[in-house]
Amino acid sequence: MKQISLKEKIKELFHKQLELISDPALRDKVVNVWVNAMKLGGWVVDDLENIPFTLLVDTQGVSLIDHTIAVTESAYSMAIAMREIYERAGFKLNLDWLVAGALLHDVGKLLELEQSGTSYRKSYRGKCLRHPMWGAVLAAQERLPDEVCNIIAYHSREGEGNPIRIETILIRHADFACFDPFALRAKRMLVE
Repeated sequence: MKQISLKEKIKELFHKQLELISDPALRDKVVNVWVNAMKLGGWVVDDLENIPFTLLVDTQGVSLIDHTIAVTESAYSMAIAMREIYERAGFKLNLDWLVAGALLHDVGKLLELEQSGTSYRKSYRGKCLRHPMWGAVLAAQERLPDEVCNIIAYHSREGEGNPIRIETILIRHADFACFDPFALRAKRMLVE
């Protein structure tokens, strides 16, 4: 049986979302950032679907890949719903940048986290820089547009008080919408 490469696996996992990017060069760069992050973080193909999307709460089996897909789909749906109205108001939405940024918003977690036996913990790199900064560094190394680097760097608390794009705002809200149910359940504040 042929072993699948990191690049092939990432394309397979994100195939639906990658197809939303109209620019093939940008699509390839997004995949390359994931591959580079996996290699730098010391991860292998079999790790991809098991890495948790956060260490802050019990993710109940929702992986970094699952979370990335949920955030991408959520942000994209918001952008489609808002695009016409916002463009009439003079705001421009770049869907390629939005999808690229959403797919890469947490890629820095591949450097921020490490496996320790059967569990995960913050790595030394993660103690030095949080995932938004690592993700922006990885994206810049692959020469992604500065606008996509903005999305990655500022999608979380690092964005407070900094200039951000509309796409960053949408991804930021999608990210928290996909995280908050877990956090609120852990605090017994989620009404179910």
